[in-house]
Amino acid sequence: MHMQLLRNDGVVIFDRTDFGKSNLSLPNGKCRNDLSEGALKVDCSAHSVEYDVSSNKFRALMVQTNVWCFSGAITPDGKLVQTGGFNDGERWQEIPNGLAARKWYATNHILPDGRLIIVGGRRQFNYEFNPKNIAANTFNLPFLLETNDKGEENNLYPFVFLNVDGNLFIFANNRAILLDYMKNKVVKTYPTIPGGDPRSYPSTGSAVLLPLKNLKMADLQAEVLVCGGAPKGSFAQASQGNFTKALKTCARITITDPNPKWVMETMPLARVMGDMILLPNGKVLLINGAGSGSAGWELGRNPVLSPVLYRPDRKIGSRFKTQIPTTIPRMYHSSATLLRDGRVLVGGSNPHAFYNFTSVLFPTELSLEAFSPTYLDSKFNDLRPKIITPKSMSGIRYNKRTNIQVVITGKVAENLVSATMLAPAFNTHSFFMNQRLLVLGNDKVTTCGNSAYNIEVTTPSTHNFAPPGFYLLFVVHQNIPSQGIWVKLR
Repeated sequence: MHMQLLRNDGVVIFDRTDFGKSNLSLPNGKCRNDLSEGALKVDCSAHSVEYDVSSNKFRALMVQTNVWCFSGAITPDGKLVQTGGFNDGERWQEIPNGLAARKWYATNHILPDGRLIIVGGRRQFNYEFNPKNIAANTFNLPFLLETNDKGEENNLYPFVFLNVDGNLFIFANNRAILLDYMKNKVVKTYPTIPGGDPRSYPSTGSAVLLPLKNLKMADLQAEVLVCGGAPKGSFAQASQGNFTKALKTCARITITDPNPKWVMETMPLARVMGDMILLPNGKVLLINGAGSGSAGWELGRNPVLSPVLYRPDRKIGSRFKTQIPTTIPRMYHSSATLLRDGRVLVGGSNPHAFYNFTSVLFPTELSLEAFSPTYLDSKFNDLRPKIITPKSMSGIRYNKRTNIQVVITGKVAENLVSATMLAPAFNTHSFFMNQRLLVLGNDKVTTCGNSAYNIEVTTPSTHNFAPPGFYLLFVVHQNIPSQGIWVKLR
């Protein structure tokens, strides 16, 4: 249901705690007293694991409360922070006064000062911060009430992105605002997406902040892409057994434009509950989901097995490319994450109330699989950079010239060498919280001999472009990325 890549290359995976026993016991005879309605009162099984990708092994993790439909983020010091959840988890009981309001289906984002903002949630038309050393209470956000469709909501897990001016772009249902969260003031209202269909849970689409480029320009542009979803009324229709075809459109907008307008595009495949993942080379992968219906128990049909690649720098009409399909439906409550080696880890799918493995259309899915983008094909090995220095876990500072040494065995096109920085995202319900890719480009490429090259880049100049914390650093040559290394921006 939830996934997060950590700086040790482990992936933490969460499920809810009130579905009964899992197949993995907690270590050393540990058990948890569960206060959730319908849950085992004494539960000695794990509902979270840390998966070690390199060894293909996992270890049980013990959660303290029910993490069903919660939100999360990696703080600047590298800690995974979980906020909210269901029942005994809704108020984050492990940390006294951690949350001022119950948070279920909310969205998190790391701010330029390193704090966490938690936006929305079911029947929570507000936002708040953590830690609460500056502001302890919730702040009303009428926009979330205005975008709440009666009986369906269609505004949960809002799409939240940090704009390059330090304000927050917040999208819910079919429209967006730019929020000065310090003053609790809406500074811009964006137009409704043409057609007016909802894109937020349970009419679940997905969204990304497209890669930030030309970071030295005074008028840096930022664009958001929203794809898929379900027509208004789909949740109610699906609840009655009528499964409406998912949306086949994407909408793209330059959020920094003084007069912003949505530009519509058509995907090869209609998709609801899809995931949108930024790849190290700046492309966007659309994966998972259904072709009709809605998010919710038993409400999705026609699994979309083929991922689609979106190439944002191409002309409209040539941006989408369908990829090799999987054989495993990944429906409601599936998840995904980008790995350091450039693969995309995909897992889960449980569109049922409780675990159900037999006599259903889409059984509870316990497998993990990895999607390998075409850039991992061995025919590109001679173009693929290998980072020699800096070493992983190195620290880098804002607005500094930094040298990256790589080995590229094939012929090098110096104008097609670039460094990128990717923030590890928390994935749940088709949205990747804190997902952000910065294109550093290259200031200078110098040949060092023996297929070695020195690439000089300039790090982001401001916390508004890239909040402090851990990032994956890649070098991309002719659209072929290296494996990433971890760096800490401070």
